[in-house]
Amino acid sequence: MGNSSKQEIREKVWENMMEKKVARFPFPIKGRIPNFKGAEKAAQLVFGMEEYIQAKVVKVNPDSPMLPIRAQVLKDGKTLLVPTPRLKDGFIKVDPATIPPGEEKKAASLKHINQYGKVIPLKKLPIIDLLFVGSVALHQDGRRLGKGEGYADREYAIIRELGNPPIPIIGTIHSVQLVEDDLPKDDYDLTVDWIATEKELFKTNSPYEKPSGIIWSEVTEGEMEEMPVLKEIWEITRGKNNGG
Repeated sequence: MGNSSKQEIREKVWENMMEKKVARFPFPIKGRIPNFKGAEKAAQLVFGMEEYIQAKVVKVNPDSPMLPIRAQVLKDGKTLLVPTPRLKDGFIKVDPATIPPGEEKKAASLKHINQYGKVIPLKKLPIIDLLFVGSVALHQDGRRLGKGEGYADREYAIIRELGNPPIPIIGTIHSVQLVEDDLPKDDYDLTVDWIATEKELFKTNSPYEKPSGIIWSEVTEGEMEEMPVLKEIWEITRGKNNGG
């Protein structure tokens, strides 16, 4: 296939999902990480992975198709980290020990997560063992398209910048979202190591390097204002480098 732009590929996937009736509430799916039929099946495939079983702290994106994963993380006694919308405040941490049995799904829902979890300062961010990322489209070699705002790439860059070691990245999507297009890839784009669909789980063996931190030259003044966490990280890491 020709080199379509990222946005053209996104539009095509959203349309395909609607046409094939595999999209799920919330609608419209256009402009968001779409929820999909079979999200629970894709999640189930992941729960048997050694990487999941061993993980103590798991970061999951806040989108609807990841709710079964967020709930299970808490049921399995793992610490859940969810980025705040648009990364305004960094990350919400939910401690499974504080969740009454049976309330895991409620605690993992965006509507209620703030009653159960709390926003933690970046300095207190625990080491994350496993990261789940939402996607509009994925290529089997690990290249990914989010909804186009760059938050997932940023989140990964942030934890790396703060000293988190490289960790496995898992994308869960409907098989309709698996595309063969030659996805354009920038240096700051995050790739996934594993893909789970409603049918299968496979390793991407991605040949691409992941970002090892924030590419500061790409960060604009406006973004520094919109995402206070960036300013905070700049201060934490600069402070560290200056022997502070």
